[in-house]
Parts: sequence; C-alpha cells; structure tokens
Amino acid sequence: MSLTRRDCLGWLGASAGAGLLGCQPAPSEVTGGFTGPDPARGHRWRDAALAQPAAQRRADVLVLGGGVSGLAAARALTMAGIDDFALLELEPEAGGNARAGRLGGLACPLGAHYLPVPSDDAPELQGWLEQIGLRQRVAGRWVYDERHLCHSPQERLFWNGGWQDGLLPLDGVAASTLEQYRRLSRLIDEARRAQRYAMPAVRLPVTDAVRALWAQSFAQWLDSHGLNDPQLRWYLDYACRDDYGAGAARVSAWAGIHYFASRHGFPAPGEEGEAEPLLTWPEGNAWLVQRLAAGLGERLRAGQGVLRVRPGREGVTVDSLSMADGRITRWQARAVVVALPVFIARRVIDPLPPVVATRAEGLPLAPWAVVNLLLQEAPKDRGGAHPGWDNVTYGSAGLGYVDASHQSLQRVAGPRVWTWYLPLGDEPQARQALLDLPWTHWRDRALAELSQPHPDLPALVREVAVTRYGHAMAMPAPGSLYEGPWHDDRLAFAHADWAGYSVFEEAFTRGHLAGQHIARRLRG
Repeated sequence: MSLTRRDCLGWLGASAGAGLLGCQPAPSEVTGGFTGPDPARGHRWRDAALAQPAAQRRADVLVLGGGVSGLAAARALTMAGIDDFALLELEPEAGGNARAGRLGGLACPLGAHYLPVPSDDAPELQGWLEQIGLRQRVAGRWVYDERHLCHSPQERLFWNGGWQDGLLPLDGVAASTLEQYRRLSRLIDEARRAQRYAMPAVRLPVTDAVRALWAQSFAQWLDSHGLNDPQLRWYLDYACRDDYGAGAARVSAWAGIHYFASRHGFPAPGEEGEAEPLLTWPEGNAWLVQRLAAGLGERLRAGQGVLRVRPGREGVTVDSLSMADGRITRWQARAVVVALPVFIARRVIDPLPPVVATRAEGLPLAPWAVVNLLLQEAPKDRGGAHPGWDNVTYGSAGLGYVDASHQSLQRVAGPRVWTWYLPLGDEPQARQALLDLPWTHWRDRALAELSQPHPDLPALVREVAVTRYGHAMAMPAPGSLYEGPWHDDRLAFAHADWAGYSVFEEAFTRGHLAGQHIARRLRG
C-alpha cells in the first residue's frame, strides 16, 4: 500500500508530544500485513468438534502443544528411552511464542527474543544448553559461547531528549527520586534474605508470606512502602509489562518482587555491576526452539489442532484436526502430556479434570502485538548512549525496539530489521482489537512511538510484518496463585500457565518434569 503525509501525521499525532517532531517524506510503496499465528486457525475446532474421525493411530504417549514446554517434554521422553510418541501442534511449525520470520531476507523474532543465562536453579535447562554447545566448563568454570551472548551496548533509554545507558531513568533526576531507588533496593534485598526467589519458581515452597504477596497487587505493595516516584513507577511498570504483559496495578506483589529478586536484585544508583548476561539471536528464541524440535522428525506433527481429549480406564483418546485437509485422526495413547494453554485445555478435555478447572479459574491472559519493520538503513541517532540491542522510549506504551542486526559480527550499513513490542494486558478489549483492526493500525502505533527518538524513521520503512497474540501469556494477577497438583490420572500438564507467568525457564522446566513424570508412570 502507499504511505502518504497524512499517514505520517497520523502516526505522530498518536503519540504525546510527537507533533513537535515534524514529518519526513514517506516512501512511495511499503508492503505489509499480518504474519505468525492465524486466529482463524485456532477457531476451526468449533466447527469440527462434532465430526467423526477419518483415521486412527496409536502411540505410547502424545504431547499436545509444540511450544517450549511441549518440546521440552518431548526431549525428556526421548532421554528416558520412550520413542513411541507424537507431538501435535496446531501451527505449521513448532515454537509457540518463540518463532521467527524474515523480512528482506533478514531473520527477525516474531515473539520472545532472549534468554537470561540460567542460574543453578534451572539444572535441566543448563544441561540442555551444555548439550547444544552454548556452555562448557573451562578451567573449572562454566562459560558461555560469547557469540551468543548479547553484545554491548545492551540497553538504553530515550529520556529528556537524549539516550542514556540502562533503562532506569538517571540523568538529571531529583534527589528524592534517587532516594526512592535506594529504598526499593533495600526492600528487594530484604525480600531475598527473607525467602528464596528463583527462576523457575516450580520448586519454590509456597509460604504464608508468598500467599500474602500473591493476594495484593505490586502497585499496592509499592504504595504501602511510599514508593510513588513517577520515574521509579514508570520503570517498574515497564519491567512488569516486559515479563507479564501488564503493569504493576494488574500483577501481584510477588510477581513484581520476583522480577528482580530471582535475578540480579535492584541495584541502587552507583552500585550497578555489569549488565545481566543474556543469550539472544537475530531470530530471537526461535534459535532455541528450532534446536529442540530438530530431532523429532516425523514425531512432530504440525498443523494438527486438538479437538477432544478423553481420559479412560485403558488410556487416553485424542481427536486431532488436520489444518491442511480437515480430516480428523483419532489417537489412542497410554498417557498424554498436555502442553496446551490452560484456556484451550479447559475446552478440549472431557470430562474436565478439577485441576484444570481450578487453574483456569481467574487466570487472566495478556494479548500482545509484535511489529517488525524492515528499514533501508538505520535512522539518524540522537546524542548520548550508543545504539543498543534494546532501545526504549521513556513514557511509551510499547517496550521499545530490538535491532536484529545488533548480534551481527559485521557492522555494515544497509537494511536492518527493528522489532517493536506492545503488551496489551492493560488495554480494555485488546484481544478483540487484534481481531478487528487492520495491520496498519499496529504499524501506525509502532511508528508513532519510534518517531519520537527517530523522526526520520517513517521515510526509511520498506516492509512491515505484524504478529498478533490474542492469548500470549498468563498474567500473575493478584489471587491467581495455584498450589494444586499438575497431573491428573493419565494426564500431565506442562504449560507455563501453571506457573501463572510465561518465561522460557519456567516453560522448559515444567515440560521436562512432565515428560519425566509420564516416563516413570509408563515404566512403573
């Protein structure tokens, strides 16, 4: 479609203060559209739920869902010597929220785009990273392949008209702001001394203190400690939206504290060490899921939507719908790993196990939009910190952009892809908006925000790809703590929804444990 000056004014008018930036000439032609998961594909089960099967198959184990947890469960089954299994995935390829695309021949993420270097609390994940060559022991210490660690500079913030290093507003802030930063740092340290915080949280004990923190919002907890500084609260909202899809008012106090306490704490100004090491690739976490899926071969059956799951005395019956030809296959399995989001599991399992009903009750889900922009070259940069991998604008609704070319070992001018992330858990009717609004709406929102630090950006855009996630991730809302079991008779549940929040470490570990549980059950 053609971009006009009216389009450009629309982008800039959509963002506070952006009207002062002017508008650069737009390119004559920009292609674009939606990519990634197709909402219509996920809704086809409603029309096919009563149809009869056209074929029948058997397997010892079925894994339902090919996201991170399902792929990790399949790996665990293989490690346990169970090869007679099939993994059913609705989309044309596995990966869930961690898939990738290409624009102009350049790889770019369609969703999750990094993995913090895991701690010893995630031994299963550490072991797999060693297996695929990302880490090895050198002179008695574990080291990670530097080619895959995020290159410096890692992150920067557009604040007060220029770029600063790091995402916590520091340049020119008031003494009272700095004091609140230091107060929060002390509170996070106290929280870490009082109880364990770890990533993943699957093995952490649930104490009365944990329950109390899950019962209130992070915003309420901050208010109770007098932490009301606008710069601090913006940053904490950003952190919650980054991991949970919604701000501090909608996530639990436990989740807000866990974001920092399970990682590097909250260093006070002047006490910052090196940036948290993380692994990333031009295609984001698709680099990881592609390696998880690589050895599955024909056991990975993509384009198969799960219609019905019926546990019985002798095993489990599963009906799946082929997205290619509409044919239904009836599977008979001895056991099943349900690595589906809970809202889907609730619809397809009959009878509905109490554990699923309990987990699904009151578990909110955050929609997301991800916009990839192919640029003919990098826009002009403002003063201050140099371009980083993660580039965030203060006060924005989005999470900023990551530059897919940042991990390249060759710094050359020319085309590049920027990926802009917009969590929508705080916006009313956001899921419906993703279904109803054209791709140009999300393009316009991205350009409105990114034009603040880069006024010449619209003139450099050549192609746009918008990815929609109507049910992207569980939000750890107050009251959504789950303490029950994660398996029921012949079913083991492995999705990150059971944790109440969605990160790679949690999904991988829960998938691995579910696969191990099924393997032990079959052998016992």
